[in-house]
Amino acid sequence: MATNGVDLFVREAGPADGPVVILSHGFPELSYSWRHQIPALAAAGYHVIAPDQRGYGRSSKPEGVEEYDIVHLTDDLLGLVDDVGADSASFVGHDWGAIVVWQMSVLHPERVDGVVGISVPFQRRGPSLPMARMRERFAGMFFYMLYFQEPGAADAELNADARTTMRRMLSLGSATPDPDAAFAALADDGRGFLERLPEPEHLPAWLTQDELDVYVDTFRRTGFTGALNWYRNFDRNWERNPQLDGAKVEVPSLFIGGSNDPVLLLTPPSVMDGWVTDHRGSIVLDGAGHWLQQERPAEVNAALLNFLAAITPI
Repeated sequence: MATNGVDLFVREAGPADGPVVILSHGFPELSYSWRHQIPALAAAGYHVIAPDQRGYGRSSKPEGVEEYDIVHLTDDLLGLVDDVGADSASFVGHDWGAIVVWQMSVLHPERVDGVVGISVPFQRRGPSLPMARMRERFAGMFFYMLYFQEPGAADAELNADARTTMRRMLSLGSATPDPDAAFAALADDGRGFLERLPEPEHLPAWLTQDELDVYVDTFRRTGFTGALNWYRNFDRNWERNPQLDGAKVEVPSLFIGGSNDPVLLLTPPSVMDGWVTDHRGSIVLDGAGHWLQQERPAEVNAALLNFLAAITPI
């Protein structure tokens, strides 16, 4: 599907006249990550669209880092809504995709029926450049978002062996978070990103070898640079959108997280307090990790369908 100057591969299902639901994947994922949600939402009567977002999979991969800023990412999704002739849609995002849909809700609230963030809560616009604040917070330590900023090293490390990258990444959150181990992983000792992730003894119960192979085969072909470029726009995103200072999410919202997700150690759902004015709840699934919609699809689907039924009844 051509939109906003790029071609996006999309998975689409459900009745053409149903309320539109856009599914926005995270890092490092694909539209395939929504394989459990697409048929469930479509069967309920929703018109579901899940793209490989720019830089990923079978979609376009622009060369310029600046072409991955939040304006481009949100405009891509708006283009999908326009393409099917809809005025608005509900947006569901996981991980980086959650950041995109949360920002969609404050940049274009008139186009958003409702927003669901999975694994990453809404965070208000900070008082200064994000990278400067991260460098201050993690001074003398390793932090992956800072490591990802400079093109080259992170790209080479993740590209070297896509199987190792995806196996270790998709195993995150398989055990109860250990704050001491998490702190040790921040040591500024010369290691890269993947070296800090434990090698799993086996795949998580929710992930089959064939499913892992879909990711491995795709990223082996595409590499990770397009995906990493999303991280390289944190400061640009802040600079381009001063109008968002003090902006709150005023459309209906929902958050879904996992109790074992290491992301919630840094950004618990409470960071949203006072910044989401029509919040329909924060659901934290006990024992679940980061890759929530794949790990606990029945519970995620139920939460999505309950939320959607309340805001866009069929």
